[in-house]
Amino acid sequence: MSDQTEPEDKRPFIEHLEELRHRLIVCFIAIAIGFVVCFAIKEWLFHILSAPLVAVMEPGEKLIYTGLPEAFFTYMKLAFLAGVVLSSPVIIYQFWMFVAPGLYTTERRMLLPILLLSSLFFISGAMFGYFVVFPIGFQYFLGFGTDTIRPLLSMKEYLSLATTFLFAFGLIFELPLVLIFLVKLGVISIEFLQKQRKFAILIIFIVAAILTPPDVVSQILMAIPMMILYEFSIIGAKIFVRRPVRKNAAETEEHSETDA
Repeated sequence: MSDQTEPEDKRPFIEHLEELRHRLIVCFIAIAIGFVVCFAIKEWLFHILSAPLVAVMEPGEKLIYTGLPEAFFTYMKLAFLAGVVLSSPVIIYQFWMFVAPGLYTTERRMLLPILLLSSLFFISGAMFGYFVVFPIGFQYFLGFGTDTIRPLLSMKEYLSLATTFLFAFGLIFELPLVLIFLVKLGVISIEFLQKQRKFAILIIFIVAAILTPPDVVSQILMAIPMMILYEFSIIGAKIFVRRPVRKNAAETEEHSETDA
């Protein structure tokens, strides 16, 4: 008898659509509430987000906005993004409650830890970008200023750059989870990861060049953590992925003679 139980949910397709509609409405309401809450503290949120940049700016320098509605729309975008983050537990819960009834027991056991770990890895990557990469990167970018060249930092451009970096680092920190999951499924092997390390480094630098602004420092700041995470993926696969026990030839021959 198989250890996998059949999915419990066998309702008509129209009922699934109704449930999906209901859960999407709940998600939209959660995002709307999160947006309202975050917009009420928009100045504080932007102060937190811009703290790594302000810390390396010259005394007296300030962020600017070049168009009349720029500050308003920047705050709107920031409040929306922060609202999505704030409502993410509700979104994840609604997603889980929608897909869980249609999964086998073993699939549920795999998917729930993946959801939790992926959230943890993403947050860790964003925090790494904020606390480690931002100070180094912003210090480098501001170093191009001279006595005749003065950087004028726009709120809109900074928000776009900061959110891009945070999302990119959150995304690349999912690398160990993705690779370990592929090894678990048997799509790739630990030996494959070890042998293809040179090609992986090349791909990592290509990905870093795509996800970061066109400068060498940004690419290196992203590529180095990715290479470290790649090595952690190999170590994690060795620890968490169980390999089937193989009998050697002598044991196989001995068992054959015993059976005869």
